[in-house]
Amino acid sequence: MAKAEDHAEYIIAPAPQNARLTRAVTGVDHTGAQSEISVVEERPLTIYLNRQEIVTAMTIGDYPEYLALGFLRNQGMLRDDDVITGVDYDEELETAVVRTEVETSYEEKLQKKTRTSGCAVGTVFGDMMEGLEDVRLPATPVRTSWLYALAHKINRTPSLYLEAGAIHGTVLCHRDRPLVYMEDVGRHNAVDKIAGWMLSTGSDPADKILYTTGRLTSEMVIKTAMMGIPVLVSRSGFTAWGVEIAREVGLTLIGRMRGQRFICLSGDDRLERDVDPASMPQEDKKHRRKSAE
Repeated sequence: MAKAEDHAEYIIAPAPQNARLTRAVTGVDHTGAQSEISVVEERPLTIYLNRQEIVTAMTIGDYPEYLALGFLRNQGMLRDDDVITGVDYDEELETAVVRTEVETSYEEKLQKKTRTSGCAVGTVFGDMMEGLEDVRLPATPVRTSWLYALAHKINRTPSLYLEAGAIHGTVLCHRDRPLVYMEDVGRHNAVDKIAGWMLSTGSDPADKILYTTGRLTSEMVIKTAMMGIPVLVSRSGFTAWGVEIAREVGLTLIGRMRGQRFICLSGDDRLERDVDPASMPQEDKKHRRKSAE
């Protein structure tokens, strides 16, 4: 079992002990015996930009302010020069309102939306590639020793996934240190929460690594690139479009990161192989996450 001190490195860590995020449900197992398990809660969160309703997302309900900020930022509805005057969350109404100094209108953008491959059915408004043509990420070097250390730490961190499953995790990292670990029913929500945290704290993305448990789809690559993060790592696999976009914007893209193994399909020239993979421990079954989820 992961030790409590595994959380010490994190600025924000998972909270599997938070009773609000899971519910005990009783069922019957394969032998016919009664069994009680923890299942993840889902709650709606309606996001407003000033007076305009933007979207209702299904989420586990933690960090709603970060989710609202990050969603709007990743949709291109909050620009670099927008002055945010407040974020108001109403738990009873299940709404988050992001207020800016100058009100904007996105009626036309809202009429055009794309349903993404996110497990909780993500939605992207407007042109998915809008603004990406000007993105060129810094050629930040990545040591393979950092990747192995991150995978080891993250996979052993007490989390909602280990408590109840049916959830994705995304972790903002600096070198070999995991900083902010967000979980949600959809990987897009987890990424948006991190984007919201970065926006709120003014965190520099140029020296960061984003680690995710989900597939490396076009949506994940686009969001990472738009956030300015130059490295995206996953336990899971790739989609062809995700790889193509990563190569276009200069994103280091690493997938199937399990135990001693990984594969890099973009940005291999930025990898510094400073450790022999054979010297790294094999991943034991106890700490394996199911990459297909």
